[in-house]
Amino acid sequence: MLTPPVTPPVARTEAVATAPVPFAMGRVEFIGMMAMVQALQALSIDVMLPALGVISRELAIPDANSRQLIVSLYLLCSGLGALFPGALADRFGRRRVLLTGLVAYAVLACVCAAAPSFQLLLAARALQGLLTAPLLVVPMTIVRDRFSGDRMASLQSMVAVVFMAVPMVAPMLGQTIMLFAGWRWIFGATALAACAVTAWVALRLPETLRPEYRQEIHMSAILGNVRLALGTREAIGYILGAALIHGTLFAYVSSAQQLIAEHFGAGLRFPMIFATMALIMAVANFANSRIVHAFGARRVSQMAVLLFTLVNAVHFVFVIRGEDLWLFVTFMGMAIALVSFINANFQSIALQPFAHMAGSAASVISFLRSANGGLLGVLVGQAYDGTARPLIGFMIFSGAGAFICALYADHWRPFRRLHYPD
Repeated sequence: MLTPPVTPPVARTEAVATAPVPFAMGRVEFIGMMAMVQALQALSIDVMLPALGVISRELAIPDANSRQLIVSLYLLCSGLGALFPGALADRFGRRRVLLTGLVAYAVLACVCAAAPSFQLLLAARALQGLLTAPLLVVPMTIVRDRFSGDRMASLQSMVAVVFMAVPMVAPMLGQTIMLFAGWRWIFGATALAACAVTAWVALRLPETLRPEYRQEIHMSAILGNVRLALGTREAIGYILGAALIHGTLFAYVSSAQQLIAEHFGAGLRFPMIFATMALIMAVANFANSRIVHAFGARRVSQMAVLLFTLVNAVHFVFVIRGEDLWLFVTFMGMAIALVSFINANFQSIALQPFAHMAGSAASVISFLRSANGGLLGVLVGQAYDGTARPLIGFMIFSGAGAFICALYADHWRPFRRLHYPD
């Protein structure tokens, strides 16, 4: 089923983590490349936000909440598609699978640009989400190939710092494109961005899969890897916790245009407010990359989850009493910052036991995190009632649930710190 390990999976991971394969790319370029690959998915979502109202009118979308499906369906399908690239990357290598996903991204962005109806646009977006799932899975796998423990969490945070540049500029880019051309050219811009990243990866990224970890693609092997990932207590708790926290981000992005631009009346200020939220996340991720070395990924992320739940509980009181735009932005900014201290750490902790099957484990993690998070985000987005109540209520639930999941993974002993070899 798996490449036979000499020792159990967790022990094998610790044993091999100190012997990385040769890798000529510098740290700065590596961080930039992984960030830009992942940022293409964010670009495909965030650049569309200012155009949702225009698309709704031009394609005669009858239900105001249905426009959210342009975003949320893509997110949900990318989560569903994430179940497969890991096994392919463990068999054929990281480069080949990643390049296939990048080409599919560019082609389907062009299909979206030409879609004559809302139904066909949704179909193209769903297919794009499914076929570009390697952009979600493979970078995580490559990082795990090269790093472990708190170093992996630190590097994931640095990737997120660069990654956050895209949500900062994407809504303004979308709004600028619409000043000079129609919304269809927004998809054209994402296709061009994908072509540039494809060339970069093709020219500079070496293969990181260890030859001894290459696996045959058999259904029994795939299912065995899934069972191993799901059956590892130290991982599954953090996977489910990450899914809940990820769901809050999906719900926020899906309803942001209606909530901020329309309900709170931000109007043309919406792209700037959205960019400010992304900047807050970037700064918080940079801070996490520094403090995680001192305190450990578990301690930092578990404390962040507790504060996340508390901040949203206080926010909900103001939502009930009535709040204005800037009060909402203040509380949401604090919550978004705390998410940055959770996501990279939860992801790294969940991947730690699986160096020998990093691709398959990354697929399982991405599938459960993104599919469940995407589904929850769709449900919360569709429950939008003209107020922030559904969103903030869900964020409270997710924070409490994520903390319980992390405690389960750590055998009900909070704030432990485990040390891993570099």
